[in-house]
Amino acid sequence: MTDDPQSPVAGGDPSTSSGTGVGSGTGGGTADVARRVEAILLVVDEPQSLVALAAAVGSPVPAVRQAVEGLVADYDGETGGPRRGFELREVGGGWRLYVREEHDALVSEFVNTQAPSRLSQAALETLAVIAYKQPVTRSQVASIRAVNVDSVVRTLVARGLITEAFTDPETGAINYKTTDALLTNLGINSLDELPHISPLLDDGSQGFDNEVIR
Repeated sequence: MTDDPQSPVAGGDPSTSSGTGVGSGTGGGTADVARRVEAILLVVDEPQSLVALAAAVGSPVPAVRQAVEGLVADYDGETGGPRRGFELREVGGGWRLYVREEHDALVSEFVNTQAPSRLSQAALETLAVIAYKQPVTRSQVASIRAVNVDSVVRTLVARGLITEAFTDPETGAINYKTTDALLTNLGINSLDELPHISPLLDDGSQGFDNEVIR
C-alpha cells in the first residue's frame, strides 16, 4: 500500500463513500447497487471482476457495470463532487480501490509512523516465505503457512518490506515480491546473500531407527 503507486485503500472508511452522487437522477435501484458494490470494494484485497461483484451484490452484470462506471466518475470528481484521494481502477480484468498516486508518499509516511518497530512472528514467517518463493500470491503463502495471511501481508506492504510485483491476468491474483528496504534491514546487497534454506530443514530421519531398512 505504501511504496507502490497501486497501493490499495487500507481500512476503507465508509464515511468517504456514503454521500456519493452515483445514481442521482437515475432511480434508487442504481444507487442501491452502487452502494452495495462500493461496500464490497472497500474490503477486498484482490481485483474483483464484474461477474464476481454481480454475484456478491445479487444484481445483474449490466447493472453492476453501470454502478462501477458511476463510482469511477464520482471518485474522479466528474459528478460535481470533489475528486477523491482514492480511485477505482481496473487491474487484471478486475476492479479495486487504490490510493491515488500523488498521495502514495503521504500514506506511506503515515502508515510507517503508526507501525510498530518490531514485526510479529507471523509477519516474520510470512516475509521469509515471500523472500524465498517470490513472486508469490497470498493464497500460495497461506498454503505454505497453513493459515490466513491477509492481514500480515497488508502489514508487510505497509512497512514497505514487500510490494505488488504484478497481477495475474487470468486469475487477478496479486503476486508479491520483497523490496530494497528488506535488503537494507537485513544488511545485504541482494537476495542471493540469503542463507540457503535446505540445511535448516528437517531431513526426515527423525522417528526412524538407525538400522538399515532392507
